[in-house]
Amino acid sequence: MNNKPNILFVTPILGHPPKGGPELRIENSIKALAKVSDLTLYCRVPLSQMGGDTAVQYLRHFAKSIYFAPFCTTQHTTIFSMIPRAINLISRTIAGRDILLPASSLKIEGQSDYLDVIEKAELIGADVIWLGFGNISYPLLKYIKENSRIPVVVDTDSVWSRFLLRGTPYAKDDSEREQIEADGKAKEEEECWGTNLADVTTGVSEIDAEYYRNLSKDPTRVHLFSNVIDLSFYAHTDKPLNFKTPSIYLAGTFWPGSPMEDAARWMRREILPLVKREIQDIHFYIAGRSSETILADINDDNVTITGELPSVLPYLTNATVSVVPLRFESGTRFKILEAGACAIPVVSTTLGAEGIPAIDGKDILIADTPEDFANLIVKVINNPQMADHLGSNLRKLVTKHFSIDALATEGQNIIDFLQRRRA
Repeated sequence: MNNKPNILFVTPILGHPPKGGPELRIENSIKALAKVSDLTLYCRVPLSQMGGDTAVQYLRHFAKSIYFAPFCTTQHTTIFSMIPRAINLISRTIAGRDILLPASSLKIEGQSDYLDVIEKAELIGADVIWLGFGNISYPLLKYIKENSRIPVVVDTDSVWSRFLLRGTPYAKDDSEREQIEADGKAKEEEECWGTNLADVTTGVSEIDAEYYRNLSKDPTRVHLFSNVIDLSFYAHTDKPLNFKTPSIYLAGTFWPGSPMEDAARWMRREILPLVKREIQDIHFYIAGRSSETILADINDDNVTITGELPSVLPYLTNATVSVVPLRFESGTRFKILEAGACAIPVVSTTLGAEGIPAIDGKDILIADTPEDFANLIVKVINNPQMADHLGSNLRKLVTKHFSIDALATEGQNIIDFLQRRRA
């Protein structure tokens, strides 16, 4: 393996500009790995869903080639299956052709898709196959290990079994609880054999990494590969029209029964009324994909639900306080990292801040009951000096530990480990 290896980065999730934590993780992983390798992208998501021409043009700055899985394309896309970085911008009249299958084709994957990954890896002389969002890619891992000798990195974004099982106390009924427990146990079994099959498994924090180490017969094969952000993207932005202050900001991705739905409803039902007793004109902004449909029943003059935004920055950079009232989840929260990049103070549950080395009272405020959570929100709104201090400290922490350069260093550590094993 050369000092700067060829990496085939395989991902089932990709979108530019990123519109949520998973897409942020993948894009920033690409940026970091491009600093320490010759990177080729293998997209298991159609061009239309990853942002079209704009996404390709942007990603060409980091990847020497971009491939698409067979189930993402029709027979007419062979000339686009590899998009070299060196070519000129793709003609919109060509790229705009109906060259992709419907979104439902994402379900049509199997051995042809998996074999294509290996064939592309061999074509480029890949030293490593890196499975982005690898904790939903264990079947692909198994196929690669059975049919190839190329080392595989399973790059997880969380402990998925934990993500599932932590939702058990919030199940609507016994049937849902039993289903969550069954799904969680199945995922635990998959994580166990997957961690022992992969050449490297990554965790986004030491908490996650320790979980995978406890599963592995060789804990040295588990490494840190953190969630990070690109600080250059977080400049202050003008307020949205009719933006109200003081304001509380909450952002995430919503689906029925999701951690974000639970967090938003807990916040609005149990915490916001307590804040309103002290600050009557407080306004609560909820932003994120599908928030407007999942929370459509909420009708409150003190609450604005924006739905998915082109950019969260106009709301985030002008918020008085950002909140992370999560009661079940796994991984590390981009919500906190983004707020820190914008020097916005954060109030979070203990779980919401999991895996981030923030000190309660210095970098962030932590509370786990409605009363304590509301009191801290009121405290930070009524004390601008305290708010500035928290925001400044959190930005310093994010800059030091959660930058693209910091992630590139972690990526290099993984590459060095694989080099030593093959020596």
